[in-house]
Amino acid sequence: MANAVKKNDEKKTNVIQFDPSIFEKDANQGLGNLGMDDLAIPFLRILSDTSPQIKKRDPLYIEGAESGMIYNTLTKEIYDGEAGVGVIPCAYQRQYIEWTDRGEGSGAPVNIYPAESDILSKTTRDDQRKDRLANGNYIEDTANHYCLVIGADGTSSQVLVAMKSTQRKKSKRWNSLMLGLKMKGANGLFTPPSYSHLYTLKTVAESNNLGNWFGWDISRVGPVEDLDVYNAAKAFADSVAKGEVKVKHEDEDVDSGEKAPY
Repeated sequence: MANAVKKNDEKKTNVIQFDPSIFEKDANQGLGNLGMDDLAIPFLRILSDTSPQIKKRDPLYIEGAESGMIYNTLTKEIYDGEAGVGVIPCAYQRQYIEWTDRGEGSGAPVNIYPAESDILSKTTRDDQRKDRLANGNYIEDTANHYCLVIGADGTSSQVLVAMKSTQRKKSKRWNSLMLGLKMKGANGLFTPPSYSHLYTLKTVAESNNLGNWFGWDISRVGPVEDLDVYNAAKAFADSVAKGEVKVKHEDEDVDSGEKAPY
């Protein structure tokens, strides 16, 4: 038995350590001619009491998921809402999205209107504080924040944080934080690009007379210090500006259950 142990030890010493740098040598191999149209930009969403990810008997259940956690719809990663997740805001886009009521449609938007649209003027506010069109559908004023999520290991990935209803005021505050930031340069004070700084997204319990939910809490951490990350954020911002980034909006009830009362 002692000899057997010795032989096993000898085998271990002969194991060749894998060098991850080989990944860099083969960068982009196997991805063909993939473009932005072939990619799905995931959402960062807040899990709620109705989210299937927190229900153990649901096929979409994720072990350890709880209401108030942050959820990546593509990778299925969950983040502690109290600790938060680091993001770099790269671009911003406001839209008016037309929806049918839950269970009455495909779960996809009926229409998406640009920020310049006057569609809200054609709506009436109902007792649930939804802006209804004459056809019965409702319009959501939606703030889209295109971000990079920064992992603990320094890696980054693209996501979309869509803020609407009660969270629109959080979006406005975030925009104010970015626009109000000033740095001193060779020609005096200037406003740095949104992707120059890292922010933390956390969740907090909120309520009104219509119910309880978790909302976003946003704080600035500091400037981006990794040049590669900065360049990745800038490239993402450029892609959004050029219209190359395609977003597939879906009814959040279908995927995460995130529906804050209006």
